[in-house]
Amino acid sequence: MRIARFVHSGGMSFGAVEGEQGAGNAGMTVAEIEGPSFGDLTFSGSRWALDDVRMLSPILPSKVVCVGRNYADHASELGNDVPKEPLLFLKPSTSIIGDNDAIKLPAQSKRVEHEAELAVVIGAAGARRVDRAGASAAIFGYTAANDVTARDLQRSDGQWTRAKGFDSFCPLGPWIVTGIDAGDLEVRCEVNEEVRQLGRTKDMVFDGADADLVRVAHHDLAARRCDSHGHAGGRLTYPSTAIPAPCRSRE
Repeated sequence: MRIARFVHSGGMSFGAVEGEQGAGNAGMTVAEIEGPSFGDLTFSGSRWALDDVRMLSPILPSKVVCVGRNYADHASELGNDVPKEPLLFLKPSTSIIGDNDAIKLPAQSKRVEHEAELAVVIGAAGARRVDRAGASAAIFGYTAANDVTARDLQRSDGQWTRAKGFDSFCPLGPWIVTGIDAGDLEVRCEVNEEVRQLGRTKDMVFDGADADLVRVAHHDLAARRCDSHGHAGGRLTYPSTAIPAPCRSRE
């Protein structure tokens, strides 16, 4: 199932996206969900054409827990060693925007780059201090993320908070996909239909679909969050003042 958060003529809702994605938005609809979107779903009966709504980030987590240098190719292209244990960092909730929202480039940076990634969405029960079985049960679904990074500030600061934490530096979406095997998905970033980054989740150093990684990431962190599990090879510097958000994860 594809779970989205969207704005329509009557306000904001969660909904299930219906129709074949390969044909574009034509013929696709979104059916409104009543109440929370993380439990048993009840539909209101209202439905809109996808072209008639505006997609928001599909989740507003309290934080985004990220795994750095999780692809050997990406670590190598930046001159870094592959970590022996998951290298964790956080992106703040204020960095989150939706699909096709503009990424605002900070004046402090001259080198802002994309990092297309698979994001794991943790369900309402959370995954704090759980065993492997509990971590697996905590995974609600997956979405696409763009771990936008001010690369020059990342290098000069010596830590990543500012470089990865600016407002709009974490596009998510367009929706959460549930019930899939994320062990070998394509992670792709395109700019003006040109492929700039391409990889597969099977190439992660620490498997993003593995419950063990979720368990490590959430051992001492509060519930309600989204995990971003590393950037595949390929980079781009954005020279303009605003850039589009979307990156895609696909089978």
